Amino acid sequence: MGGRLQPRLILVMRRVAAIVSVLVASLTAGCGGGGGDGTAGSGLPIAGGGGTLAYAMATLPATLDPLSATDRPALTVARQVYEPLIEELSGPYARPGTQPGLALTVKSSPDRTTWVLTLRPGIRFQDGAPFNAAAVLANARRWNSDPRGRQLLPHLFAVDAPRPDEVRFLLDEPVPDLAQHLASPRLGIVSPQALEPQSGQGSSFRIETAGSGTGPFQPGAGSGGRLELSRYAGWWGSPLGLGPALDGVAFVRAPNPSARLRLLQQGAVQVADPLGARALRVARRTRS
Repeated sequence: MGGRLQPRLILVMRRVAAIVSVLVASLTAGCGGGGGDGTAGSGLPIAGGGGTLAYAMATLPATLDPLSATDRPALTVARQVYEPLIEELSGPYARPGTQPGLALTVKSSPDRTTWVLTLRPGIRFQDGAPFNAAAVLANARRWNSDPRGRQLLPHLFAVDAPRPDEVRFLLDEPVPDLAQHLASPRLGIVSPQALEPQSGQGSSFRIETAGSGTGPFQPGAGSGGRLELSRYAGWWGSPLGLGPALDGVAFVRAPNPSARLRLLQQGAVQVADPLGARALRVARRTRS
């Protein structure tokens, strides 16, 4: 339970299985519950029903802004709420195959200076705003006018939208792996309503904004060193059998390894940030 944790832990169950088996058991338990996700009668598993997973981490993020997420705790939390344009998703129900994320297709020009993305239709942000080319443009303008965004996409000079479901990324020199750059969780797409101004140009993220992602979980209560996310029933991936299996995720602040070990031993959390060599030795002695 102290191994390296991927930011996408809640969503991609097969990859989580390679990290920590206890987490997999928690995420896939009770997957038959829940409802209201459009999967009834489709032959696909209904999302939710797995209860709430509690996760002890050293710190809780001060903001859910994905662009500001630079350490593992912040990336882990933000990734459950916000999705990057490029990803491949597999569900928690051992179903074969994968699904593309927000961008259905990615094509580049022969010289790798123009990249065209076709967007998945019919998606809405958790605040009700539509996900479309205009929303991607607002995010791209923010990235291009923010030093943190320019560091992640250093050769981007413009983005346009030939159609409502299509965006073009224009680069000032060839970038053969732009798709990998756009897969960064720090480039998670946020609702324009969470930006000030909403155009994206020189925008800042409105910290008080809740539910501004397209991901499977949305922000819930947060107090006393605990941050809770609840399942977003309108997540586009649920009708495709992608889950999530859980009803919620609770992140619990536990600054030192001994506190995280104690929470694990008490059963108060099911997974934790790395424990360190000393706490692991204590755990082994306790088990023996």
